[in-house]
Amino acid sequence: MRGVRGFIRWGILLVAVWLVFSAALGIALMEGALHTPRKVLTAEDESRAQAIAERDHASLTNVMVAAADGVMLRGWSLIPRNGNGDAVILLHGQGDNRAGLLENADLLMRHGFAVLMPDSRAHGESGGEILTYGVKEVGDIRRWYGWLEQSEAPHCIYGLGNSMGAAILLEATASEPGFCAVVAESPFSSFRDAAYLRLGQRFDTGPWLGRTVLLPAVEAGLFYARWRYGVNLDQSSPLNAVASSHVPILLIHGLADTNLPPSNSEKIKAANPALALWEPAGAGHCGAISVAPAEYEQQVVGWFESHARAGKIAA
Repeated sequence: MRGVRGFIRWGILLVAVWLVFSAALGIALMEGALHTPRKVLTAEDESRAQAIAERDHASLTNVMVAAADGVMLRGWSLIPRNGNGDAVILLHGQGDNRAGLLENADLLMRHGFAVLMPDSRAHGESGGEILTYGVKEVGDIRRWYGWLEQSEAPHCIYGLGNSMGAAILLEATASEPGFCAVVAESPFSSFRDAAYLRLGQRFDTGPWLGRTVLLPAVEAGLFYARWRYGVNLDQSSPLNAVASSHVPILLIHGLADTNLPPSNSEKIKAANPALALWEPAGAGHCGAISVAPAEYEQQVVGWFESHARAGKIAA
């Protein structure tokens, strides 16, 4: 009997140690997820943007809006001289800034689209201390949408996002139904699923580790974000958002993406079969424009043009 009691005490102690370790791990990883190092916009970025604008006969303007919580958001507005009357909001990925989508902006401007390129909160030149993977950023997108609608009055407003920007854009379609169409490349299906995946990648296993052995770490991190920052990251779910969205959505996910595997977009499409999904072979994370540039152009521009608002006046 004494041996059994000792075994139970040791078992309880080990479980307690494991839970404490998991809580510390979850909090540390959550702090890292919310405070991604800021990639500063450089003079070289500004020069490159200006060169692209000149080549595409477009004006480049620094623009700014205030988020609902007072955070100042900054970006570029590029408008081709002989545009088609439509505009696209471009959303970059985690740890990047607006300059990361200049190649995409160049492509779109060559087809006559104006582009609005904001820095996401806590990125680039935008304010904000933490990123929230859509919890607050969806409201920021609504502010940019309203600014674009009032300032430029485009016939259609489209959206294009990469990685985290793609996920935020998908989340925004549920609350901003005015988008004529959107393109989302390499999104995560939900923050929770991404957390499982990241834990697995950190320990060189599959996402099963976060779903099972390290589930206490995930739960501790999510609880910490709610308690410390008032952010419920379980609300960050592109999958749930598109289930009720009526915006035409094209998902792009390279089959060689090991950062966020294509199963993320496949899950999102399963939630709304009306979505289109293009999975280019050989494309890594947000790499379709580099691996298959001609098909990328055809897919993206064709998607937008096929969903132009009825009755649009030709430019």
